[in-house]
Amino acid sequence: MTYENLTVEQKGHICIITLNHPPVNAWNWGLMADFEKAVDEVENDQEVRVLIITGGGEKAFSAGFDLSDSANAHKTSPKGRELWTRLDRFSKPVIAAINGHVLAGGLELALSCHFRIMVDDPNLNVGLTELNVGIIPGWGGTQRLTRIVGKARALDMILFSTRINPQQALEAGLANQLASPDKLIDTAVEFAEKLVKRPPLAVGCVLKAISAGEYEGFEQGLKVEEEGSAVVGVSKDRVEGFTAFLEKREPVFTGE
Repeated sequence: MTYENLTVEQKGHICIITLNHPPVNAWNWGLMADFEKAVDEVENDQEVRVLIITGGGEKAFSAGFDLSDSANAHKTSPKGRELWTRLDRFSKPVIAAINGHVLAGGLELALSCHFRIMVDDPNLNVGLTELNVGIIPGWGGTQRLTRIVGKARALDMILFSTRINPQQALEAGLANQLASPDKLIDTAVEFAEKLVKRPPLAVGCVLKAISAGEYEGFEQGLKVEEEGSAVVGVSKDRVEGFTAFLEKREPVFTGE
């Protein structure tokens, strides 16, 4: 499938979606519509085990909503809320490879990814800056930033539109690791390759259980965990894992 506002590249079991809406990959309706189709493609492709999302160019991962497309805000904003939550609850690991400034709705997207690898550039800005123009983070930022960095830090970043740099993001737990600009995608792919080797069924069950606990409560999380245990307990991957352990070799998981 071809897209006007992004590219999709597959490397084995890894899919890379690159946002391509210059100059700062801001979200208009065209990019949002393309992104939904690309996410559908990844979700339905059994060969894809890990998704990487990055921004085209060197300036920005994404600077949020495209104010020049405000006529479509009634469609773009609800779809952003829907898709960011969908990624947060995705059954396959999602990595944000943050190549430049990540602000407002762009940071909200990154917060919905399971992992964030960020360019180590002290001039890179990270923040939820919506209050500067009289609005609030509306695509999940108030909840996901608080979940990741804690209430006090989230309130400071949101109420004062405080921007932090990658090193501060790493210290706050907002970034999982930093990478040099020329090694960002290689670092993200290397990280993804480690995830690819993990048992796909078990990975999906873990993501589903954690998501259920966060969105539906502790008891529901335990219930989904129990269901996942039953699924993997009769899987070929479980047999392969036990066999490989006894034979003292690396397991080769197939997702069955």
